[in-house]
Amino acid sequence: MARVRRPDSLVGAIGKHLALIGFMGAGKTTIGREVAELTQRPFVDTDAEIERRHGPIPELFERGEPEFRQLEEAIVTDVLRVEEPAVIALGGGALESVETRALLRRRAFTAYLDVDVAVAWERAAASDRPLARQETAFRALYEARLPVYRDSADAVAKGVDDVLLASLGVGAEPGEGPFAVVADERVLALHDPPVDGKIVAVPPGEAAKQIRVAERVWDELELDRHGTVVGFGGGTTTDLAGFAAATYLRGLDWVAVPTTLVGQVDAAIGGKTGIDLGKGKNLVGAFHYPRAVRLDPSFLSTLPGEERQAGMAEVVKTGLLAGEDLWELPEAKMVRAAAAFKCAVCLSDPFERSGRRSILNLGHTFAHALEAASDFRLRHGDAVALGLGAALRLSGQPTAVVDDLLRPQPVRVDRERAWAAMRRDKKAIDGRLRLVLLDGPGRPRFPAELPEADVRAALDSLIAD
Repeated sequence: MARVRRPDSLVGAIGKHLALIGFMGAGKTTIGREVAELTQRPFVDTDAEIERRHGPIPELFERGEPEFRQLEEAIVTDVLRVEEPAVIALGGGALESVETRALLRRRAFTAYLDVDVAVAWERAAASDRPLARQETAFRALYEARLPVYRDSADAVAKGVDDVLLASLGVGAEPGEGPFAVVADERVLALHDPPVDGKIVAVPPGEAAKQIRVAERVWDELELDRHGTVVGFGGGTTTDLAGFAAATYLRGLDWVAVPTTLVGQVDAAIGGKTGIDLGKGKNLVGAFHYPRAVRLDPSFLSTLPGEERQAGMAEVVKTGLLAGEDLWELPEAKMVRAAAAFKCAVCLSDPFERSGRRSILNLGHTFAHALEAASDFRLRHGDAVALGLGAALRLSGQPTAVVDDLLRPQPVRVDRERAWAAMRRDKKAIDGRLRLVLLDGPGRPRFPAELPEADVRAALDSLIAD
């Protein structure tokens, strides 16, 4: 897990550049390109930009390092002042500039890629880098720059997943109180609260995401504008806690501490908060990104088997979107990989404006309709499993992983009520349903509009007679 300090911005890299810093051989270019591809952001390598504008770096160094650093500072300044958020890999010595360090603070979320000096030397020694010609001097330079890297970083990371998780505060510390803990009453019986503060216990499951519960949470909060709400429980609890934080005193900081598999791989990440209405799920809410998200695998040890099985539906969904068999990884790695993918998608479309983020609703158009028709008695993960099967069949894709791993069974709900709920889906426009389908592993398609009769038939196939 990345080591993350509290970011200056409440939303990490949302609306900011994502800058990668570190010593020679840390992998800034390689990791930066992959992060840029996953987040659909432009990628800029400042060393490459220097060479594009001014020629090979070794030749520039021959004219003197001070002159090179002036060119570097000018180019880094140009890059950081571009409005469109990008992924930027900075040269190993770029942070020698005081102006660059100050600009990073204002314009970027900065991740320091930590690398062992021996590994860095092995990678850099075979290159034509002008400062990688003698090992003793190389090691001395590494030690000299290390404090600057650490002081300038919002996060310390090793690889792609670390960078993605850190960029949305996953792994960050909750910061200083005062705190109010909005907690699932069942979780409180199993685990101590993650921080000290007033406890506001709420019902488990979708029963928590009701306006009457939100009103009680508002009434029981005793925080001023410097306080922080902590959501402690599954995805429904963090949805409610985040919504309460978004709306109380016109917005408070909040921290998510998800205790379920669904919460850790999906629901607690990405800033979506909300409550349900009788006519549909998540119809009232706000985008309000948590300051920190704590992924603690120890909480999953007390998860009932049926809840773990339900959580696997979100893992399967994410794996299908990513084109990776995430469900075959050890649990801790599976959780981190799924969470990192969601971070990447949210960074590409943080407020669901471009349509990219909608791919995370694979199977959910059907699932939410079934949940609403069941008065939210149907477990979310069980509904998602059914929805994934329907989406894959409509996509002409095999359903083996859903059938074998999730084993969904048709449910007894009112067909007309389910169809009415489906037509109110938030992705619909002018009454036309827009689905997320899959053209193949890692190839989601949105929006997909199909004949209404086909969609209705797919929904009906999920409902028991």
